[in-house]
Amino acid sequence: MSLFSFVLRRIGRGVLTLWFAVTVTFLMLRLLPGDPALAIASTNMTPEIRARLLNQYGLDQSLPVQYVKYLGRLVQGNLGISFSQNISVTDSLMEMLPWTLLLVGVSLLVTILLGIPLGVVAASRAGGVVDRVVQVVAVTGQSLFVPSVGILLLYVFGLRLGLFPIGGAYTDGTYGGAWYLSVFTHLVLPAVSLVLVQLGAYVLTVRSTLIESLGEDYVVLARANGLPYRRVLWKHALRNALLPTTTLIGLQICLYLVGGVILIETVYAYPGIGRGIYDAVVRLDFPLLQGAFLLLAAVVVVVNMITDIVYGLLDPRVKAGS
Repeated sequence: MSLFSFVLRRIGRGVLTLWFAVTVTFLMLRLLPGDPALAIASTNMTPEIRARLLNQYGLDQSLPVQYVKYLGRLVQGNLGISFSQNISVTDSLMEMLPWTLLLVGVSLLVTILLGIPLGVVAASRAGGVVDRVVQVVAVTGQSLFVPSVGILLLYVFGLRLGLFPIGGAYTDGTYGGAWYLSVFTHLVLPAVSLVLVQLGAYVLTVRSTLIESLGEDYVVLARANGLPYRRVLWKHALRNALLPTTTLIGLQICLYLVGGVILIETVYAYPGIGRGIYDAVVRLDFPLLQGAFLLLAAVVVVVNMITDIVYGLLDPRVKAGS
């Protein structure tokens, strides 16, 4: 199969996945208990005002009609108007997205930069004291719950020691270099919370796959030919060990977006997509929720597509198998 056909097939699957995610999200939100009209007006509104609001937003129509109209607007790039904010959903998401990308990007980068070297060190000393310590720390980190870590760090380093801010993305009234410093200090605790929980998966994956690679014939042959152990470890064995790590990076991005970020942004009142989803659920803001979930689904599909393509390039057997 050519690379073009391989990529085209992945895009087709991605579009089908997005349609399925959009449909499931639409139906699930309509099954939520509560009155969406309360998100638009006060609890003291008269029945006439409530009926007029539902009609204005198309919520008084049958479910199939709402679904068809929603898909029609979606094809045109119209995500609707937020009930609670009374602004375009697209504008609202574009305000929140940069903060989530910053948090996810920094957390993931730090996790990879720490996880791969730690996994290599543990594998190169398999069975030793260093390996055991790294494994214990990694397994402990994996067993932690993101909000619990976030609340603990917030209490110790935010409230008790006062080293970092306890919420938000920056301090109002700061400009220039002070603003960037404020953004950094607000980012530290949420990012560290995510790193602590996700780091163990990278360490253990790299360690196990690298130990397996070190027993392969080509590694033994390279060592028999006199190549230095360090070169064999980092240049030859690690390359094969990075194949499952590539898949893990894609999965972790999805987990960050769908799970960890929503929880940690809520704990730290960080103004990203995760915090926006929490607020939208509380206010039954259907358009904002649909837009946020669609955005997350699109990111997950694109990340998986890129992961598949990179995996296919690294290992031609995957592409041939497709």
